[in-house]
Amino acid sequence: MKDLEMRQVYTETILALAEKNQKVVALEADLASSMGTSKLKEQLGERYINVGIMEAEEMGAAAGLAVTGFTPFIHTFAPFATRRSFDQVFLSLGYAQNHAVIVGTDPGVTAEMNGGTHMPFEDVALMRVIPGNNIYEVSDPYQFKAILEYAHTAKGLFYIRTIRKQATSLYTGEEDFSKGYVKLKEGTAGTIFASGIMVEEALQAAADLEKLGISVQVIDLFRIKPMNEEIVIEAAKMGPIVTAENHNVIGGLGSAVAEIVTENHPVKMKRIGVKEQFGQVGKLEYLKEAYGLKAIDISNAIVDLLH
Repeated sequence: MKDLEMRQVYTETILALAEKNQKVVALEADLASSMGTSKLKEQLGERYINVGIMEAEEMGAAAGLAVTGFTPFIHTFAPFATRRSFDQVFLSLGYAQNHAVIVGTDPGVTAEMNGGTHMPFEDVALMRVIPGNNIYEVSDPYQFKAILEYAHTAKGLFYIRTIRKQATSLYTGEEDFSKGYVKLKEGTAGTIFASGIMVEEALQAAADLEKLGISVQVIDLFRIKPMNEEIVIEAAKMGPIVTAENHNVIGGLGSAVAEIVTENHPVKMKRIGVKEQFGQVGKLEYLKEAYGLKAIDISNAIVDLLH
């Protein structure tokens, strides 16, 4: 599992679920080659539906399937799963209280060479305002598989944010993901909350801070909604907080943490993320540096808060 690309994890997990449950349906928006879902078409037959480049129609079709007892898994690139088809997601899936799982891929800077039109820094912000929506950003193959399996058995609307290609291996498959977070490193001076590709940067930042004699804990806060308030409040009582996300600082992980902190235990914090910028064409490392999404940005934020 740890050696699989995230798109392979998606395909293999959906196939396994569909074998056990004849009501599982996979919907695609003309991205079979990008997501590797051609295998699903071969195995699922008419339970695989490619709507073409019509993402709003994809959400509407999923709603119809959900109403008639099917469990739709919906894939497209993250900006099209959210920004482009927001009204259909809000009304046909959210408002109608349908059970559906939306997987938005290549969020934020991971869109790389697809550029600004395909680079969503606002998808979590949009999905957070849908009442009852469940939002996850996965960072590891085992974690992705576990969340897909949970979303299959649970009820309601799910939005899962992930890259398509190889992810850094963080877990073993033995972890309990039910609490919505995993503490990856212990520390006493402060906390870094991160999700997605920023978890690896957060761990590097913590390692760099250790060399300066600063011990911080790192928590993969992968369930953005409903967020685990208990762990956020516990962190706030310990010391300053830095959040790190591949998303606009408005409306995403950092905003969600800040809302809990300000209402329960105010503490100094900084949000690492995209600030008043649109997307652009570029390779991942260049983009992370351009938008201030590197380990050095996180460690500098901790140092600033402690002085």
